[in-house]
Amino acid sequence: MAENTVPLLKTVKREYEEEEEGKIRYHENCPGCDVEKFKQSSNAIPLKHFIFVWIITLCAALPISSLFPFLYFMIRDFHIAKREEDISYYAGYVGSSFMLGRALTSILWGVAADKYGRKPVIIIGTVSVVIFNTLFGLSVNFWMAVTTRFLLGSLCGILGPMRAYASEICRKEYQALGMSVISTSWGIGLVIGPAVGGFLAQPAEKYPHIFSKESLFGRFPYFLPCLSISVVALVASVISCWLPETLHIHSAGQDDTIAALKGRVYETNESDEIKILDRGLLATQWSLLKNWPLMSSIIVYCIFQLHDMAYSEIFSLWAVSPKKYGGLSYTTTDVGEVLSVTGFSMLLFQLFLYPWAERVLGPIMVSRIGAVLTIPLLSSYPFIARLCGTILSLVLNCASMLKNVLSISITTGFLVMQNRAVPQEQRGAANGISMTAMSLSKAVGPAAGGALLSWAQRRQNSNFLPGVHMVFFILNVVEFIGMIMTFKPFLALPEEKL
Repeated sequence: MAENTVPLLKTVKREYEEEEEGKIRYHENCPGCDVEKFKQSSNAIPLKHFIFVWIITLCAALPISSLFPFLYFMIRDFHIAKREEDISYYAGYVGSSFMLGRALTSILWGVAADKYGRKPVIIIGTVSVVIFNTLFGLSVNFWMAVTTRFLLGSLCGILGPMRAYASEICRKEYQALGMSVISTSWGIGLVIGPAVGGFLAQPAEKYPHIFSKESLFGRFPYFLPCLSISVVALVASVISCWLPETLHIHSAGQDDTIAALKGRVYETNESDEIKILDRGLLATQWSLLKNWPLMSSIIVYCIFQLHDMAYSEIFSLWAVSPKKYGGLSYTTTDVGEVLSVTGFSMLLFQLFLYPWAERVLGPIMVSRIGAVLTIPLLSSYPFIARLCGTILSLVLNCASMLKNVLSISITTGFLVMQNRAVPQEQRGAANGISMTAMSLSKAVGPAAGGALLSWAQRRQNSNFLPGVHMVFFILNVVEFIGMIMTFKPFLALPEEKL
């Protein structure tokens, strides 16, 4: 062993001994060490930081689904669909372009977050939302809409680093709450986004006493909801500047070598030779792709995300579709109202019920229960469409609330597992892999959901699962596959020491 390596190995051994004794070494001018000091000195929940995390995650989630209520009408106004039944088909491609862009860049943003810090990536992502979401609202044709959504997905690499950040900014006993904050904000963004799109789209038609047809919002009927979300993203960009960095950034040289050697156990003999016992945690040698607890949780997570994204696309398109095609003939405002109520219920559940359920049952059991209950719930949707008036509104709101509460429970459980499956220095890259895989599944979701609904609406008189019955049956098949994969031998639980 090289002479200059032995002192470094001794230093690492000493640091491990001190950590075992409860003595933690901190480095000067390291933002990650400053955060560790804060966590060691306070047992309280980092409420201010969780609020920052919530707002920034909301900024990333709002653009994803805000277009769902008005996308049907936007595609119609582009005059690209030759038949009314084909509108859902083209709408799916606009929805998928965002996720395709994110799938191509998520790993790069994760690696950048591990190398340069979480904060720079977060700031770039929030600024990208401001720019490209605004441009999407000004789209004048189908291809401009697809391009701006693709660029927005490519440059908004917020979610992966924010997952790592939420688990690093708090003590271990609050990590489930941190992941709950992420998934709550994300879920509410995916619900409030359509509410914003539903209430603010086509303002010249809905609010003619405020917006004239000759005004900017009259000429661009879908600009107002996009501009509103861009304003929220601008606020999030400012907040990002006050985020404390959690990545450990030590001086070059010895500290880098020590950081690379940590994760192993060291023994010395009389001649000062050091024996290295591999613990399997060395970041530079341990391939994330061979980490089965991580990869299995990501795969199952992607199955559920494919289902949820297809459902989100289908629900909004189904709700605004004519009754003759098995839809509800809702307006964008009606859809916005349903999703607003749903978002509020998700917030209450995640803040007050999920942390308790996770402690009692564990994240995997909560996810399994959510998947099992989702199947009969979705089977009832085609029958809900036969209702009308107040009864329809009441039943649909209850069904939508329950469906999204179950979905967010599943999502949160797998986020907790993924972050527990890797050490801190790999969380950015691990979440980048997760985001890439999830984005690919979510890119398939809207396109497949739109095409599936378009196909189902053309088979209203079929003898086997006519119309939208087929749509919700296929969604249930995907959910069932995901539920089966939560059991052994496929899903492996992360070791507690991680």
